[in-house]
Amino acid sequence: MTTSFGDPVRDDSPDGDGDGRVHDWPVDHLPALEFDPLLHRMLREEPVARIRMRFGEGDAWLVTRYEDVKTVASAPSLSRALTVDRPVTSMTPHVVAPAGGIGRTDPPDHTRLRRLVAQTFGRKRVAALRPRAEELAELMTRRMAEQGPPADLTECLTGPLPAQLIGDLLGVPAHDIDRLQSWRGVILSSNHSQERSEEVKREIAGYFGELARHRAEHPGDDLFSALVAAHTEGELSRPELISLAVMLVLNGMDAVRNQVSNMVYALLTHPDQLARLRAEPELLPQAVEELLRYIPHRNGVGLPRIATEDLEVAGTTIRRDDVVYVSYLAANRDASVFTDPDRLDLGRDEAPNLSFGHGAHYCVGALLTRMEAEVMLSTLLERFPGLRLAVEEKDMRWRRGSINRGPEALPVTW
Repeated sequence: MTTSFGDPVRDDSPDGDGDGRVHDWPVDHLPALEFDPLLHRMLREEPVARIRMRFGEGDAWLVTRYEDVKTVASAPSLSRALTVDRPVTSMTPHVVAPAGGIGRTDPPDHTRLRRLVAQTFGRKRVAALRPRAEELAELMTRRMAEQGPPADLTECLTGPLPAQLIGDLLGVPAHDIDRLQSWRGVILSSNHSQERSEEVKREIAGYFGELARHRAEHPGDDLFSALVAAHTEGELSRPELISLAVMLVLNGMDAVRNQVSNMVYALLTHPDQLARLRAEPELLPQAVEELLRYIPHRNGVGLPRIATEDLEVAGTTIRRDDVVYVSYLAANRDASVFTDPDRLDLGRDEAPNLSFGHGAHYCVGALLTRMEAEVMLSTLLERFPGLRLAVEEKDMRWRRGSINRGPEALPVTW
């Protein structure tokens, strides 16, 4: 049986009438910033669909339209905590987010954990961090200019700046950053075995366990020291302490590196938009929002939820105990919300993008990511007015087998 999408499906309904069709979704590698064609077609033709991915068991609902995604993401009847120890269908052989971590808890535990880190990533703290980000961007781009073109932007700026900044925030010694980067490459991969992934998780947990012992005796003015103090005072369990540190490191290092690299690539391959931004530098915050909306920054979908009661979404009944995924990527391309959604338009001023999620699990580091993107882009545009790709678009190498999408390297010249 085949759907109108051309995707192979299985019909699990008892009478085979098509109501129980399940789409097999391999979440294949996609070149450059190409949008997943299955997400495109589901958004247009089957906005609440059932899918099966390469790993795990059973199937899940996938919700793709903007308003429906917001409904699901904010519904209290959909639980992240119930996914723990349940082998739901997934694009990776292991679950990236640790059990008991902030990504796989529900209120009140989630509320308690989020409160412990939210102040660090609030508007005032992020504004206070901006001068440090500007200092790093200035230093790193000056080194680029001194060394001369071509240069790999992921090695010179978009990788090291967010790694250094999150290291500063957590009080991670500079000499340990490379070690954390190597662990990051395994945990955020869909190509490594579950055994290797679990081994690396134990290594990174051991690292932060040792750092916690050190910070308990020698606290610093950093977020991890504050979390260790909360653990000492009984506000935070040891597994929760470790999982928060791991989550902050992975997102701070990997997600920002790829998001900003993708933004630079998008600008360099849309010369009309780049020219507009150069002519109107005050457009930068709005441009960052449009780049966040337009760029498919990850493969597949994020963390699932489990329904604790029946829920109707766009005329479809999701039953109690069903697994549900949302696609923020697809929601960002919903034509009922965004005019000509597949076009990059830095002057766009429509609905907020959902790149950082929605509801209780909205990304705690959203403001920090936006600030880092603005700083890196503005510094690049000011220092290198002739910035362009150093290779043909077809010769770019893109990451494969990873959750977050981005270039392996971003060779530029000026």
